[in-house]
Amino acid sequence: MLIYLDNAATTPLDAEVREAMLPYLEGAFGNPSSIHAFGRQTRAAIDTARSQVASAIGADPSQLVFTSGGTEADNLALIGIMHAQPVEKKHLITTQIEHHAVLDACKYLERFGYDVTYLPVDKFGRIQVEDVRASIRPDTALISVLHGNNEIGTIQPVEEIGELARQAGILFHIDAVQTFGSEPLDVQKLPIDLMSLSSHKIYGPKGIGALYIRNGIKILPRALGGAQERRKRAGTENILGIVGFGKAAELVKKHHMQRRDHLVQLKNTFIEKLQAESINIVINGHQEKSLPHIANISFPGVETETLLIQLDMEGIAAASGSACTSGTLSVSHVLKAMQLPEEITISAIRFSFGKDNTIEEIKAATTKIGEVVRRLYR
Repeated sequence: MLIYLDNAATTPLDAEVREAMLPYLEGAFGNPSSIHAFGRQTRAAIDTARSQVASAIGADPSQLVFTSGGTEADNLALIGIMHAQPVEKKHLITTQIEHHAVLDACKYLERFGYDVTYLPVDKFGRIQVEDVRASIRPDTALISVLHGNNEIGTIQPVEEIGELARQAGILFHIDAVQTFGSEPLDVQKLPIDLMSLSSHKIYGPKGIGALYIRNGIKILPRALGGAQERRKRAGTENILGIVGFGKAAELVKKHHMQRRDHLVQLKNTFIEKLQAESINIVINGHQEKSLPHIANISFPGVETETLLIQLDMEGIAAASGSACTSGTLSVSHVLKAMQLPEEITISAIRFSFGKDNTIEEIKAATTKIGEVVRRLYR
């Protein structure tokens, strides 16, 4: 039995999404910028998909810019916003545990004279609102926070941070790539100005994402050329990806609560059964303010790489952290920032669950994990 527990890295393509995409793979090929019937057909498909994604987050379709994924959305949010600021606004605030799409964008900005404050987190991976308040300066233009951490699942207090940002007249961006589909996202209620999304985390295709931009916000494009995406992102649109993303977002809106309840059951069962396996485990991240599909577990005495290889041999797919950095052997920057003991950081594995996982799979996986860990203890 092969058991896929790496859904935070990517999710399998939903059958309904695949069906929605097929016509644009096989026959509807027109350039949406063309005025003839072939172009109008694909333009209509883009408009429908934009409405589907916007509806899933309570936005107006005009507020969405399609990108190549969450990374480009993050890059456009940070670099596009900061480059659009007046010269006296050179400071932005983020956290030490952001996805590298944000951290590397910040490093890029620092090379051009921008100043970045990287907020610390507590042992559960949560930032403190008071730390955000204390970091605000007269030249602060933007705050960027990862809504739900992709490695440990901890959810940040974005409502409180957003209210603080509004009071101070500062723009607020959240990376919601992991929370889209598991947590309710309504831009009419959330005090945010920009939000990054990705399709392949919600059973849509890879290579497509979006950035929500509240009306009235000036942002400079990162891709130059044509007038696509209201001149915020040049380039012929990825029709196939956009259509798939739209359908996946429609299914998120339709099945959100059902999926979430299922994920909660999977995670609770996983932790309960793992704790009954008579092995030493430590659960990393916040136990309550946490995403329902991510469980980051350390197995003191067993190294991460060794355990991952052994689990893979047993047919269980898991990860050491972000899929964008799991090819490296370095300790997670997230766990480092939490200042956890070395025996915890070098033995951590992220298990992440999806809508297609079953309770039977979870029980079988925990039994196998227990067997493998006990074998490695010897």
